[in-house]
Amino acid sequence: MDQQQRLLSLDIFRGLTIAAMILVNNPGSWSNVYAPLLHADWHGVTPPDWIFPFFLFIVGVAIAYALGRRKAEGYDRKELLIKIAWRTLIIFGIGLFLNLFPKFKFATFRIPGVLQRIALVYGVCATLFVFYKPKQLLWIGLGCLLAYWGLTTLVPVPGGIEPNLEPSTNLGAWLDRTLMGKHLWVQSKTWDPEGLLSTLPAVGTGISGILTGVWLRGKAGGYEKAAGLLAVGALLLALGNIWDLVFPINKKIWTSSYVLYTSGAALVCLGVIYWLVDLRGSRWWTKPFIVYGTNALFVFVLSGLLVKLMYTIKWEVAAGESMNVQSWLWTQVYEPSFASAKLASLAYALTNVLFFLALSWVLYRKRIFIKV
Repeated sequence: MDQQQRLLSLDIFRGLTIAAMILVNNPGSWSNVYAPLLHADWHGVTPPDWIFPFFLFIVGVAIAYALGRRKAEGYDRKELLIKIAWRTLIIFGIGLFLNLFPKFKFATFRIPGVLQRIALVYGVCATLFVFYKPKQLLWIGLGCLLAYWGLTTLVPVPGGIEPNLEPSTNLGAWLDRTLMGKHLWVQSKTWDPEGLLSTLPAVGTGISGILTGVWLRGKAGGYEKAAGLLAVGALLLALGNIWDLVFPINKKIWTSSYVLYTSGAALVCLGVIYWLVDLRGSRWWTKPFIVYGTNALFVFVLSGLLVKLMYTIKWEVAAGESMNVQSWLWTQVYEPSFASAKLASLAYALTNVLFFLALSWVLYRKRIFIKV
């Protein structure tokens, strides 16, 4: 199985993930969403909680392919590290721009974010991959998970607070408030789901992707590779659920059990796609996801910008009352067209998925691939 075929599986997995993200992030009304499309309130996990770690896992697999090939061919380490640093800064900067847009309130804008975490995980994982071998990376990843477990469950929080995993009083929340002050998630203001300390176990997620990429680039046969993905995935799912008994699975603070659980889920999903597409040759269903996967970063950024614009563009409908584009579409088009408000909200989300698919398809047909 050549590298291009294996990368096709990765593009499909990436495309599925970005489509799921748009579906989950863009309901017509947050008050009318089917339960399986909502994130867990705190401890626990739902299907939407798989999406972000899947992105980081995919970043890790891509690192193993892109940098692994360069390592095999011989490379200038200094030049490679400069490229890694530059790409990290660009992705982080795009994330900051999204948080600033459209009001650009520098005094209170949010510093952490999804792209910022992706940038940091990419930068750390890519640098580690340059210097260390796969077995060493495995131990580093395990070290990240165990260190985070110890920090969050054993180290007292400054101010006389016992170690805990509550939203505003855990060690990570204290660190974010101390270092970033008012520049946190506006919905909480006292903690951030993409905070600094929880980036440590997120690096573990990225490393799990790197090790997967190394396995797929290896000399084992195709069916052996698929079996390996599924077997290790099932093992990690089991271990994540066992660790959940003492260190709850939690996306918002990215617990170590969450890393094992979601990395296991990612391995199973990629393993199934690899088996279907590369070994069985089942490709009739893959085109939309290939299209999405080849411009994933562009779609992510554009979808974020469009949502903010739709809430920003307003007009007055009565004295003291205004309406924006999103609320007009919801109240005037979608909500009246369906018997169920939840079904209308889902239809609105699916429209977003199809809109960005159509846009991605135009770029794909013109062979335009926007990358950093």
